[in-house]
Amino acid sequence: MKLTCLSTSGGGGSSYHSPASHLLEMEGLRFLLDCPIDLSVLAAFSPVPHTSGEGGLIRAVPRYWSPAAAAAAKAGGVDAVIVSSAMGMLGLPFLTRLPGFANTKIYVTEVAARIGKLMMGELVEMHREFIRYYGPDMDGLPKWMEGEKLNELLPVFQKTVTEDEGKDLISLMPLYSPGNIEECMQTIQPVKYGEEVCLNGIFVLKASSSGLELGNSVWTIKGPRASITYLPSSVFVSAHALDFDYSSLKENDVILFSDLSSLNDMDEDNEKLDEHAMDETASSLCRHSVLRDDGADADEKILFLCNSDDITEEIERISFICSCIISAIKSGGSVLIPIGRLGVILLLLELLSETLHSSSIKVPIFMVSETAAELIAFTNALPEWLCKSRQEKLFSGEALFGHVELLKEGKLFLFPHLHSKGLLAAWKEPCIVFCPHWSLRLGPAVHLLRRWRADKRCLLVLEQGNDAELSLKPFMPLAIRVLECSFLSGVRAAKIDTLLGMLKPKFVMLPEGLKSRYSAKERPWSFLYYSKGKTIELPNFQEDFEVHLATDVALGLQPRQLNETTAVARLRTKLYVSSGQYQLAAAEKQSDQSKRHLLHRDAVDPDHLLLALQEKGMVCSFAADDKTAGERSVLITSPGYALVKITSNRTVIYCDDERTSKHIYDALSSICNGI
Repeated sequence: MKLTCLSTSGGGGSSYHSPASHLLEMEGLRFLLDCPIDLSVLAAFSPVPHTSGEGGLIRAVPRYWSPAAAAAAKAGGVDAVIVSSAMGMLGLPFLTRLPGFANTKIYVTEVAARIGKLMMGELVEMHREFIRYYGPDMDGLPKWMEGEKLNELLPVFQKTVTEDEGKDLISLMPLYSPGNIEECMQTIQPVKYGEEVCLNGIFVLKASSSGLELGNSVWTIKGPRASITYLPSSVFVSAHALDFDYSSLKENDVILFSDLSSLNDMDEDNEKLDEHAMDETASSLCRHSVLRDDGADADEKILFLCNSDDITEEIERISFICSCIISAIKSGGSVLIPIGRLGVILLLLELLSETLHSSSIKVPIFMVSETAAELIAFTNALPEWLCKSRQEKLFSGEALFGHVELLKEGKLFLFPHLHSKGLLAAWKEPCIVFCPHWSLRLGPAVHLLRRWRADKRCLLVLEQGNDAELSLKPFMPLAIRVLECSFLSGVRAAKIDTLLGMLKPKFVMLPEGLKSRYSAKERPWSFLYYSKGKTIELPNFQEDFEVHLATDVALGLQPRQLNETTAVARLRTKLYVSSGQYQLAAAEKQSDQSKRHLLHRDAVDPDHLLLALQEKGMVCSFAADDKTAGERSVLITSPGYALVKITSNRTVIYCDDERTSKHIYDALSSICNGI
C-alpha cells in the first residue's frame, strides 16, 4: 500500500474550499482521493472591469490549478476517484476530458454530486465575464505566463501562482466547458450513505456521513488484505447535516487523516464570543442539534466526542455575525456576504429569519447566484441527509429550514444575476445580499463590493483562511467595515485520541505538520506522517489471505485421513474475487475422478519398492550406490531399462519406455498414499 499526498489544505476557509487530495495504491489499483481546484490562484488576477487599485495583479483570463488532476494525468491514469465533498469534485472535468480517463470510475454521494454539478456550472458562468472582457482564452501559453512577464509581477503574486515546485505554470489550465461538465457527470456513480459498491470485484467501497456539510462523506475501502478509512474534514455533531457516523469505521487497518480542523487556531475568536450571549433562538438551535441520549450507547468516549461544545461555538459565532448584520442595517448600511458554505448560509438565514420576525426591522434579503433557486429548493427535498432535529421537523409538519418562512413572507428574493428581470423592481437599500464568490474575483460580489466599498455604514462578511489584504487590494481604499469569521471545519486535535481509541486502527496517517503538535505517549496504533509530494509505503498487514469455498464444492470433497489431526482432499476449482473476498467455485468442466491419476505423498521406502516391482514381474536390483550420500538406486533391466533414485525427500525416475513407466507407477501407487 502506497500513499502520495498531492495537495494539503490550509487553515480556516481554505480547508473547506480546497480539500486535500491523495493518490492511494492498493492491490495494483490506483485510487485518487478527491479532485478539487486550488482557487487560491484567483487572488493573483484582477477582477473585471479594471480600476486604479489593481497594480501588480494579472489582467488576463484566469487559469486554474487542480494538483490532483495534474498528478493523475502524469501517473498515466487511475482506476477510481473517491470524492468526499462537492468541493472535492470541482477539478473532475479537468481529468475526465482527457482521452485516457473516459472510463475512470468516480464515486460520490448523490447530494454531493448534485451540489458539485451546480457549483461547477456556476464557476463556468462567472468565468464567462472574463471571456466577454478579454476574448476567448487561447490554448497556447498566455503572455503573462512567460518568464520575463512573470518576473515583473510582485513577489507575493508570483508566490500565489507558483507556491511550490509542483505547481509549475505549464500545469495551470484553462477552465473547462459546460460540455466537459456533462461528460464528467456521466462517469459518476452516485451512492447513498451506507451503500456498498464493489470495484473490480476486489474492493468494497462505502460512504458514511462526515457531519461537516450536506452530502460530505468519510469513505471505507476494504480489500482482501487491508481496509482503510479515508477521513477528510469531519465534525461529530452538526446543526444541519447528518451527524458523523463513527460506527461504520471501527477496526479498519488504516486511518488516513486527510484534514484537521482549523478550530485549533480559533481561540482568539472564541474569547471574543464569550462576551456575546446566545439569544433564545440560537440556544434552541444548539440544543436540538446535539446528539440525543437515546439510551443506546452511554459510553463516555461517545459522550465526549458528541458533546455540544463545538456546535455551541458554531451557533454562537453565527449568532454574533447575525447581530453585526442587524447593527449595520440599523445604521442604514447594506451587508454583503460572499461566503461559499451552504450550511453556514442556511443557519444564517434561519437566525436572521427569527431575528427579523421578533423585531420591527424590515429589510430585503437577496440571494444572487446562478444556483440559488435550485439549491434552496434542493435543501427542502433531502430530509434523509439532514440531522435528526431537521428530520423531526419534517414529521411534525414544520419547515426544514428557516428560509422557507422568509420566502413565504416575501423577505427573501432569489435571482440568478444582478441584471435579472425583476431584481431592479425588488431592489431596496439597505439590504442583505448573499452571493458568490468568496475569492472576490468572480461573480456579483465584485460589483456589489465596488458599489458599497466607500460606505462606512455597510458591512462585508468574509471567511478567514484567505489573504484578506490581497483579496481586497483591487477595492482599495475601503471604508466599508470588514468582518472576518472562522467556521467549524473539522476534528479538534483534543478529540483525535478519543476517536482513534474508538475506531481501533493499526496505523494512522497524519500530516507532517501535526507531528510536533501531537503528544508522544505510547498508543496501541502506529503513526506515519505524510507531506505533499512525497510517497510513503505501508507494510503489508497480512501476506496471506482467506479464501472462501463454495458450498457445492465443499459438499463434493472426498477427504482422506493423513493422520489423527489432518485430512486432505483433491479438487478442481476456479479462483475468483467477489466483493473483496477470494472464493473457490466449481470449475465449469469437472474431470472424471475415476480416470484421473492419483497424487502421491510420503517418502518412498527402497526395500518396499523393490519388492513391489518384483511382484509386477520386473527384473530389478539395488545398484551399487553410495549409501553415505543418503541415496539408493533401483536398477530395472526388464521388461525395459529404468533407474529409480531415492532420497529422504525426493524420488526421481529415469525411463523412456511407456510400458515400463506404467509398471513403475503402479508399483509406487501400491506402497504410497494418494488422493
